[in-house]
Amino acid sequence: MVLNSLISLFNLRRLSQIELFKENPVQVQKSALYDLLQKAASTEWGERYDFKSIRSRKDFAERVPIQTYESLSPCIERTFKGENNILWPEDVKWFAKSSGTTSSKSKFIPVSKSSLEDCHFRGGKDIIALYNKNYPDNNMFKGKSLALGGSHEVSQYNSKSFYGDLSAIIIENLPFWADFARTPDASIMLMSEWEEKLKRIAETTINENVTSLAGVPSWFLTLIRHLLETTGKNHLHDIWPNLELFVHGGVSFVPYREQYEKLCPGKPMRYMETYNASEGFFAIQDDPEDDSMLLMLDYGIFYEFIPMTDIDSANPRVLQIDDVEIGKSYAMLITTNGGLWRYMIGDTVTFTSLHPVKIKITGRTKLFINAFGEEIIIDNATAAMDKACAATGAKVREYTAAPIFIGDKSKGAHEWLIEFAEMPSSVEVFADVLDKELQNVNSDYEAKRYKDITLERLKLRVAREGVFYEWLKSKGKLGGQNKVPRLWNNREHIDEIIVLNK
Repeated sequence: MVLNSLISLFNLRRLSQIELFKENPVQVQKSALYDLLQKAASTEWGERYDFKSIRSRKDFAERVPIQTYESLSPCIERTFKGENNILWPEDVKWFAKSSGTTSSKSKFIPVSKSSLEDCHFRGGKDIIALYNKNYPDNNMFKGKSLALGGSHEVSQYNSKSFYGDLSAIIIENLPFWADFARTPDASIMLMSEWEEKLKRIAETTINENVTSLAGVPSWFLTLIRHLLETTGKNHLHDIWPNLELFVHGGVSFVPYREQYEKLCPGKPMRYMETYNASEGFFAIQDDPEDDSMLLMLDYGIFYEFIPMTDIDSANPRVLQIDDVEIGKSYAMLITTNGGLWRYMIGDTVTFTSLHPVKIKITGRTKLFINAFGEEIIIDNATAAMDKACAATGAKVREYTAAPIFIGDKSKGAHEWLIEFAEMPSSVEVFADVLDKELQNVNSDYEAKRYKDITLERLKLRVAREGVFYEWLKSKGKLGGQNKVPRLWNNREHIDEIIVLNK
């Protein structure tokens, strides 16, 4: 255990810093805000809102308006085209591509040098530090890590700007020595052709001593099945006997836990949840006995929270970290060292502890499906539904959609239950158009649908007339503002309606 002892010694200072923000969350967050304001004071954004004269969190909240991607996009686009010192003082050349908004298929999130080093990279280092602290007798560092992103090769927009999945940007910027601790090499991980990529990953990793995995649960299930088929093995430990940790995030792990336990029977596996996104790295599960995550308060991010009861208000209450309450749901605002100012990321969280500050992700501010990292929002569904109706002469009265989770021998998909006011000329054509249009308006869904590797074409079930009304009535939700949930990230609602539909 000499190696573990050396790693623990190396991480002593960082673990002390983590203890500091756990004990003093408010003061650490104040310092984070003032540091961001000071650094960006001479930017175009800083001069617009006179950052130099801001003296308190209250001043900041009153002066700088809440932002969405749409409101920030003109400044982001200018930065993307090579202009400097607009939102952030550094020369920003990396942009993380993620699923889009109402008005665009994709978002391009600026990733500065500071956000890479002080946020994303620090998050990765802290995973190691916290894991080694919790399991000092671990053997993870005797082998290699396999991190699987949805990476496509980074593309060049102009002479100054590059874009791609965040995972690809991180791989491009990792120090050379990181190659010795991971498998496969970057050239394989950045391959654009997913089928060939799976094949190459299998070829190069089955004989490696893989001790940890990191990535989105749904993506990894696809890879694991390919590995088992390639090797003829039944369980993951038959391939990698020393595998001990899966660091997961991006989607809820709950629907996938049972499948992973079946894939890794007998020998114990450890699971560690993280909360990271293109916009930043936010939280880590620091206690294996607690399924909530520690909010990482010193990554160059300042947090604010809108109570979900106020989310549709023209002037919502915005709370600081010392104003929130345990058990209530909040929409999260972030101000980051990548130049996002009071940015509504779209996620909702609830607090499980205030000292230290711990959270759970509860969903999105809008109706959505994100069981596989596809982030389908209601605007995507509406646009695709309109196209499908126009193509087939259909009229839709009510609908709902939910994920079909990956099974032992089945791929994932979305299931749509639709009550038609006028039937389409062809239900199959309607489903085809709906699926294709969802890919057209959402790049993440398009990526997951690529060659049916992770997601198959959506399944469409025709609902009988009146079934949605009956379901609302059974819930005591007739009239008023009660509506059928169009998109839901689990099968709670759709399964109940399907039972009534029989």
